[in-house]
Amino acid sequence: MKKEIEVFDYASEIIKAVNEGVLLTTKADDKVNSMTISWGTLGIEWGKLIFTVFVRENRFTKQQLEKNPEFTINIPIGEFNKKILGVCGTKSGHATDKIKELDLSLESPNVISVPGIKELPLTLECRVIYKQKQDEKEVTEENKNKFYPQDVESSFHGSNRDYHTAYYGEIVSAYIIE
Repeated sequence: MKKEIEVFDYASEIIKAVNEGVLLTTKADDKVNSMTISWGTLGIEWGKLIFTVFVRENRFTKQQLEKNPEFTINIPIGEFNKKILGVCGTKSGHATDKIKELDLSLESPNVISVPGIKELPLTLECRVIYKQKQDEKEVTEENKNKFYPQDVESSFHGSNRDYHTAYYGEIVSAYIIE
């Protein structure tokens, strides 16, 4: 069962959760994959409520988004198994079926093709309406050194040499899985 919500009523909880880590879930070629993110923005652009995610170039999630430009943001409410964020933040969907490994419960979506995750019940269904690769010439030297060290391989789960693509997702449905 789902309880429809007004996103702005939960804006504070959403932003606080992003800072700690939430899941970005994708689906392409019948494969559902979740990746932990701690970078994201909630806002309004073109008169639409959007959630923007930032995905590094060589991530499996980027390949998924290029095939199917839809995603869900899965946000914990209250107590939850922190192992979910750990596994989804360190293992690649290239080699691991994280949904199966963690025995996550998929919830059928309302509008898009990507499911929610019952264990992180506050769900934003998003459809990409714009994307843009970061221009490395415009990133400050401080941020380049801290977040894009060129001596760290792309496969590393933390800061590495790959820049991000920003995916602006229009929030087309929002609810709490009960």
